[in-house]
Amino acid sequence: MKPRLRILTWHIHGNYLYYLAHCNHDFYVPVKEGRPEGYGGRCGTLPWPENLHEVPAEQVARVPLDCVLFQSRKNYEVDQHEILAAPQKELPRIYLEHDPPRETPTDTRHPVDDPATLLVHVTHFNDLMWDSGSTPTRVIEHGVTVSADARYSGELARGVTVVNGLRKRGRRLGLDVFERVRQQVPIDLVGMQSEELEGLGEVSYRQIGAFVSRYRFFFNPIRYTSLGLAVCEAMMLGLPIIGLATTEMVTAVENGVSGYVSTDVRALIAHMRRLLADPDEARRLGEGARCQALERFGIERFISDWDEAFRFVCGGTLRNAVSLARQ
Repeated sequence: MKPRLRILTWHIHGNYLYYLAHCNHDFYVPVKEGRPEGYGGRCGTLPWPENLHEVPAEQVARVPLDCVLFQSRKNYEVDQHEILAAPQKELPRIYLEHDPPRETPTDTRHPVDDPATLLVHVTHFNDLMWDSGSTPTRVIEHGVTVSADARYSGELARGVTVVNGLRKRGRRLGLDVFERVRQQVPIDLVGMQSEELEGLGEVSYRQIGAFVSRYRFFFNPIRYTSLGLAVCEAMMLGLPIIGLATTEMVTAVENGVSGYVSTDVRALIAHMRRLLADPDEARRLGEGARCQALERFGIERFISDWDEAFRFVCGGTLRNAVSLARQ
């Protein structure tokens, strides 16, 4: 049996950290008083597993580690220099990039330019769009699980959108698209701060599956970001997906099989209305979505991909390749 690895990372995206902790390794997350951004540890309502350990930030330098996993530019440029000991800064390292480039879609250089660091993207779209320089990259697509007793019923003749902080995040996450659609189709908004838009508020991880599965379809209004975990989870539950044909969404949703994507919002509204009027068609598309999710976004594949990445960097393969290239 291969030894478990000890990996330091930060709490950047709670749901992603929860799925990452399904890997058979020990994860250490630093915490600070007041739990500011990146230092939230095991906060929130997620059912954190026992292999996710909180460590006071001032004690991180004394923790024996095998690998450092950065998840934000601040982790890489600021946090590591504040909490890591000098030897820890020389450990095998991975930078997990959650998002596509913001400055320009095609010409933004990634902040990491280091052939000895593995840059992991969560979608092939992100890998395509970032200029990664000399940094080696690989893609590890999302892996999700849903409650075994939460399955699509579609009993509510309404759509549902799950986005945190939609009002303050604006056009990039499709605030205007959501409001335009909501004027013509009944849709509920769920997520943190959704009350600001007359939404239903945050629903806990333990309840969200059963809650969302009652809706006729899932609507993703986001213009430009990574493929959302909420989309993958909705597919796994068996909801048909309606969304914009941008970024990785065009590969995740197949028109007429698992839902519909288009850059024409009017066409999307027409598809929504048809699903509201035809629950059998909605169920057929939802079954297609679940089949695609099981094949592409299964948690076991996700665990295997991450285990391979961790052992690749910790086994010295990457650094040996760098050393040979420099000779």
